[in-house]
Amino acid sequence: MPAPFHRPVRLSPETFDYLLGSHDPAEQTRMAHATASALLTRVRADDSGVSAERLVAYATEHGIDEVAELWAKSPAVSLPGALWRLYLLQASIHADASLAALLHERGRIELPSVDALVAGAPVPAGPEELVGLIDTILHGAFSGDFAIALERAAAFCRVQASGATHVADDYEHTEPARASELTTRASRLSAYAQDLTASAGAWRDGSLN
Repeated sequence: MPAPFHRPVRLSPETFDYLLGSHDPAEQTRMAHATASALLTRVRADDSGVSAERLVAYATEHGIDEVAELWAKSPAVSLPGALWRLYLLQASIHADASLAALLHERGRIELPSVDALVAGAPVPAGPEELVGLIDTILHGAFSGDFAIALERAAAFCRVQASGATHVADDYEHTEPARASELTTRASRLSAYAQDLTASAGAWRDGSLN
């Protein structure tokens, strides 16, 4: 069994400090791609699944900020960009699973597509089921077919975006501020869906790096 680890990547303190303190965008991009590639390679080499489980739990235990320092500024259609979006989705569901469940159920009903089936949530899906689903998708990115995990995440985003759009319509006349927040959420989720779908295609043709 590979030696346990507690951070997303094994870098020397000097290297890590340089990464976080660098003002060179090209160097930051290079390090983001290098860490994402090294991380994915290492976790996939661990057949026990322990490394994948730790990475799924990492942001919940330590916060999303450390992940952001590595990958948040990466291009949307890139390996670090895709991983960042997966972690953002996980963080948002864990932060408010009740809202996620509400939006998922509304989106499942309103969206005329197979996205709810692709995402893979049970029917009906409560808060615990949604947390389990997003953790499963993230786990699949580290230990299963990466493209399929990205496509499931994209489908999940589309269902959530549909739900957010329709719930926003419900609030439009009574709570316009709430409606605006949900509309913004829907727009962001739709963009994530496009980015993740494009990343899945790039992974399949070998151009995602």
